[in-house]
Amino acid sequence: MEEQKINTLWTHLHWLSVLAQQGSYTAAAASLGVSKAAMSQRIAELERAARVTLVQRTTRSLRLTEAGQRLVDETRASFEQIEQSFAQVRDLAEQPSGLLRVTAPVALARQQLVPLFAAFLQDFPDVRIELDLSDRLSALATEGYDLAIRHTARPPDTHVAWALCATESVLVATRAYLRQHGDPQSPADLQAHNCLHYPRSQDTPAWTFELRKPSAVGERITVPVSGNFAANNSEALREAALTGAGIALLPDFSAQAELRKGQLVRVLPDWKPVGAFAETIYAIRPYAPHVPRAVTALVAHLRSSLESGFGV
Repeated sequence: MEEQKINTLWTHLHWLSVLAQQGSYTAAAASLGVSKAAMSQRIAELERAARVTLVQRTTRSLRLTEAGQRLVDETRASFEQIEQSFAQVRDLAEQPSGLLRVTAPVALARQQLVPLFAAFLQDFPDVRIELDLSDRLSALATEGYDLAIRHTARPPDTHVAWALCATESVLVATRAYLRQHGDPQSPADLQAHNCLHYPRSQDTPAWTFELRKPSAVGERITVPVSGNFAANNSEALREAALTGAGIALLPDFSAQAELRKGQLVRVLPDWKPVGAFAETIYAIRPYAPHVPRAVTALVAHLRSSLESGFGV
């Protein structure tokens, strides 16, 4: 076959791949925005040029022959690369646009991320965000999320992760509680207090601390704690602490506003809680050769907005 003849068949090959993907002439034609007759004609032309049957048809179904499947398998990667290359070029000329499906932890999203998303959408009016509030670690690729915001020590190796900011755990209580029950001077003193904790397992809860003094870095102490209230949500623990119910261990983003207002104060400021919550917040997405411009724009916005962290 002459080279010029082959060049005229690129569209035919693409239509064959769509037919294989859709499973019927009707569905393939609808996907391509052409008539069923045009679809059938292109496949027939391709079969005449190849001099072999590529599609076996019955009144109810179709299937590719061995030759047809081989053509689809061996050209699929090329068509996918063309699609990705075109999307990348189009991104260069366009403003970020389209729907972004994002999943984030409940407390972090409500307290910190929603205002940042709102500001982002003002700057990029052609983008839409659909936010799923969940503390569950979703399977991003199978559940269709473009981006996950995660408070984690180690993002999955199979995904791309951007570090957004550092975060730390803080031990807090109201001044009224500390006046009534005493201000702990060492982690061991916590055993005499009502400790509002995040349930990790069926075991007795315990908190681990490390001295902040440079000369003592690495010196750790773990103490068992107990209390009459536990919750798997930092907002709930914070609200309980605000009533004067006890001492709570929270991620700093949950206590930031209340610490600044003086509604809560730090307990054991010379000791750093370790191991309770992760120390980095990441934006995570499944690996893909092409990342939509809306995703990269949102990640850049979050990194810029959160770069100073949640310290008080």
